[in-house]
Amino acid sequence: MGSDAYKLAEIGALVGDPTRANILTELAAGRALTASELAAAARITPQTVSAHLKKLAQAHVIRVARQGRQRYVTLASGEVAHMLEAMLCLTGTQAVARAQPPRVRSALKHARFCYDHLAGELGVALCDAWLARGFIALEAEAAQLTTAGLAFCDGFALVLEPRSRRPLCRTCLDWSERRPHLAGRLGAGLAQALLARGWIERAAQGRIVSLTGAGESGLRETFGLELVAN
Repeated sequence: MGSDAYKLAEIGALVGDPTRANILTELAAGRALTASELAAAARITPQTVSAHLKKLAQAHVIRVARQGRQRYVTLASGEVAHMLEAMLCLTGTQAVARAQPPRVRSALKHARFCYDHLAGELGVALCDAWLARGFIALEAEAAQLTTAGLAFCDGFALVLEPRSRRPLCRTCLDWSERRPHLAGRLGAGLAQALLARGWIERAAQGRIVSLTGAGESGLRETFGLELVAN
């Protein structure tokens, strides 16, 4: 077995552990969480969570930063989030959130953060709208921001991260909708623009996103989307 195969097997074993999978799902919201918060979410002791975090950090799946006495944990990159979303697709839409109450499952399906971009019905609808208006062109998982798309970004005050190794625009296969939503720097910029306009609101904890009344009318007028505020 080649070295790449060993590395793949190592990542699969790390993510396949139920406790570590729970930790990674919590981090998929894109927020930095403390080790104690992750321990509470996974229902394990601080000592046990430390052992799991050490393994995930050594494999470059997460980042751990110390600030005073606290350790703040995030996913290592958007690529890790992309991997998790793709793996969730393999579990089936019902298996992903079995531990969540029905109302939470419904809210996650409607709109949520996938790391730093929008997913669920809202994320997929936005991707469809950008395609319909010619703002992006898709080729498999690759996406191209068009001239019309660049002009829209300027007019909508959508700020893109500086050029980096991270793709400008790509798609993620949404685990609940089984269709693509926007990711990359463009997906992150769009999510932040909608937050800044007050069109969406993040839950205090977790991944859930709520569409506001302003967002309902704004999405209708801007993208022709008929989504109901929640």
